[in-house]
Amino acid sequence: KETPPAWTRLDFEQCSNCPLNTTLTKYCPVAVNLSGIAREFREVTGSDKATVTVAVKERAYFKSGSLQEGLSPLLGIIMTTSGCPIMEPLKPMVRYHLPFAGLDETVFRTISMYLMAQFIRSQSGKKPEWTLEGLFRIYGEVKKLNKDFGLRMRAAARSDANIHALVKLNVFAVMVPLEAEKLLKEITPSFSSYLK
Repeated sequence: KETPPAWTRLDFEQCSNCPLNTTLTKYCPVAVNLSGIAREFREVTGSDKATVTVAVKERAYFKSGSLQEGLSPLLGIIMTTSGCPIMEPLKPMVRYHLPFAGLDETVFRTISMYLMAQFIRSQSGKKPEWTLEGLFRIYGEVKKLNKDFGLRMRAAARSDANIHALVKLNVFAVMVPLEAEKLLKEITPSFSSYLK
């Protein structure tokens, strides 16, 4: 097994909110899992045109656009499933990932996942949190991680595709908390049958 690149070491541009200890953990789990993609796309420009296909068991998704639009959801899935304690709360969303989702779809899926988690907590005898404050805290930490992780990614890139894909991901981390209340107000009439 080859040694991961130096930029994947945990002590290299470690995220400011990273709870991992450099004496116990040698490498950033996200960086190690992204190192192959970072290497593959390090010289590619994010604005390069691409047609991306995401094939899952049930269906296939296609999108023509910029390379960073295709890389961004891939980075998100890998970051969420890498064992990073900051990203771990978003892991349930991976199972029902919606490639190339818009902001409203992402906000709806995020709120749904969070409220499902609270229901599961209550079913397990733990106290649920129904106000979304916990969700906003999670996204505040993810936003910090994305910003800091960008510094790490710059060391692996000769061009901007990976970095712009990460920036695109961070837009969602910033916008989900801002758009959540607005979306809830907009969709409340759709749930009128539950309010009788």
